[in-house]
Amino acid sequence: MISSALRAEPLLSRAPSAPFTRLLPFADEYFTLEARTAALQRFFDVPSGRERPGRYWRVNLDAIDIDDLQLDPENGSVEVKSSDARVRVGEPPDCLGISAAAQSKFGALAMAFAHRYAFVSIPSGIDVEDPIVITYRVGEGALFPYTCVHVERGARATIVERVEGAAAFVAGIVEVVTGEGSEARFSALQVLDDDSRFFNTLAALPGKDASLELLTADLGAELTVGEIDVSLLGEGADAQIVSLFFPSGRQHVDLRSTVDHRVGGARSQTTVRSAANERGQGRYVGNIRIAPDAQKSDASLRDDALLLSPNAHIDSVPALEIAANDVKAYHGATVGALDAEMLFYMTTRGIDREHAERMVTLGFFEPAIDRFPAHLREELRERLAVRAR
Repeated sequence: MISSALRAEPLLSRAPSAPFTRLLPFADEYFTLEARTAALQRFFDVPSGRERPGRYWRVNLDAIDIDDLQLDPENGSVEVKSSDARVRVGEPPDCLGISAAAQSKFGALAMAFAHRYAFVSIPSGIDVEDPIVITYRVGEGALFPYTCVHVERGARATIVERVEGAAAFVAGIVEVVTGEGSEARFSALQVLDDDSRFFNTLAALPGKDASLELLTADLGAELTVGEIDVSLLGEGADAQIVSLFFPSGRQHVDLRSTVDHRVGGARSQTTVRSAANERGQGRYVGNIRIAPDAQKSDASLRDDALLLSPNAHIDSVPALEIAANDVKAYHGATVGALDAEMLFYMTTRGIDREHAERMVTLGFFEPAIDRFPAHLREELRERLAVRAR
């Protein structure tokens, strides 16, 4: 069931004083009490920008109540593993806080109480062969993770972030900054227990001629609210976003991505695959912005969704904002049920309908799964298979 905290009355424009006193144990060398206080005030003041899209949507994201959260800076854990000794772990990169991630409603909340950090820097020119794995774990209570990754000029690396645990409230920030000519693949896998709530803000700044892949899979939590923001500031940059999610039961997923082409000659491609089963609800809002000076930009967005139950619902809202006249830009979206003719063909070949539906559903996700690091693919298939039953 949806938590009672999600049905609270809308918040006042000014916050009560009590939540601010709870910031005191969280002040540290990364974010001062003053900065955290300002961030928490933004959380209360700034609207989510995610109004209810229709009668199917049961969650008011502007009424998230944090009063009852167990706020403990010692809660949860973070572990960073790398087989390459040249990778710098635990040292705050120079680019920490460079993005606008903390300006959004839930990004501000994540910064206000940030207390578990994963700092990773890949020095210029090195090629890290094995994936760097960041794992956040949380039990009951709240976790506010902050990941900052800097892939310096000409470096190559694959980074995987996992968020796992039970009965949790998690609000996190991820910043990925890549230098000129670098190649980076950042994968984020969220597999919290189904009674958790997860709010994540991912911001990326790829450099000139850099190649960046951002891969997200949200396969847990009662409520998932995701934000992906990519700002293309360097000519020749190439940003690829691949996201998948699969709400089932009474789960909600609300994902929004924005790719901002601010200079010319950059490329972006956004691919989203989703499905919903039972009473699962989802929404994807994708936006591509091309600035007036960003001539020769090349951008595309594709969102495809499957509905596996008459009570499931997914909204798809792709959009283009183009202010330049010499660009390539495309968006498209589909929301529909399984292909009846394909299911009929499979059943005539001796495959029972339930098995056929599961096979088609998993095949639908396969193009997205193939983009993830090899060691994650089988886990993704297994977790998706559970939801497809």
